[in-house]
Amino acid sequence: QVQLVESGGGLVQAGGSLRLSCAAAGRTLNPDSTAWFRQGPGKEREFVAAVTWDNSNTYYSDSVKGRFTISRDYAKNTVYLQMNSLKPEDTAVYHCAIDLSRAWSGRGYFISEDNYDYWGQGTQVTVSS
Repeated sequence: QVQLVESGGGLVQAGGSLRLSCAAAGRTLNPDSTAWFRQGPGKEREFVAAVTWDNSNTYYSDSVKGRFTISRDYAKNTVYLQMNSLKPEDTAVYHCAIDLSRAWSGRGYFISEDNYDYWGQGTQVTVSS
């Protein structure tokens, strides 16, 4: 059984930064395509960022591009989401998810939550104005 654990969330002022971590128990994340999704209050879950299983590509939503960076630390079996220039609209519960298929595909595949097999419980990020 794979268990994903997110950490690093918290309360931050607008313009600040946070780094989220996604670690896996029971499985190495290398190589699994790994993504971050978020669900804000009263909103549907939305795609944030993804890194492909072979680390060849990263994808971002338009709302975070240029501010967030997804990366993988092979030695620590952890995927990170560095979030800079945070805005109040970034307030959400952030979930990481992994896709076990090692699919070769384009952006449309990796931004769809339907293609991910395991999900973490999430970490709360709150950005105050």
